[in-house]
Amino acid sequence: MKKRIAIFASGKGSNAKAIIDYFKNNETVAITMIASNNPNAGVLEIARQNNIDTFIFSKEDLQNEDFFLKKLSNVDFIVLAGFLWLIPSFLVKQFPNRIINIHPALLPKYGGKGMYGMRVHEAVHQAKETESGITIHFVNEHYDEGTYIFQQKVTIDADDTPQSIANKVLKLEHEFYPLCIQNLLNK
Repeated sequence: MKKRIAIFASGKGSNAKAIIDYFKNNETVAITMIASNNPNAGVLEIARQNNIDTFIFSKEDLQNEDFFLKKLSNVDFIVLAGFLWLIPSFLVKQFPNRIINIHPALLPKYGGKGMYGMRVHEAVHQAKETESGITIHFVNEHYDEGTYIFQQKVTIDADDTPQSIANKVLKLEHEFYPLCIQNLLNK
């Protein structure tokens, strides 16, 4: 039986697309749902193009344990791909070590509430870091504090801008996130 993945995303969905493309026609894994808190998120169009069910929810929905767990009753694994809200403890308990997130920096640096997207790359640039990268981690009840699964570094050159750092990091995300998901599901 295939492992069923729900991807939670709030934005345009480039990581979700990389994951969907990676697992397309896979015999052991299926992306069965794209869940979003943003009814205008680009990721929803990616879901439609790939015939994947969507689930749009509010903050109130996310706090409604019975409702939310019922919606996820056919899901084995949750992947956060640019999802910006804190995951409630009931969901973490229901999916122990089965919810993962990718962060666009080398945690523990540049993590926590409000540290996402270009905010991270601007902070890395402002601090004149010589490297950045990605951290894939299990999700717990706190932003970016779950156990690390994988980190990959990229060199920051003296002439890099926040946007060029973002581009380097996004390339790592697209390359390594699907592979990491596959490795976790194979265990």
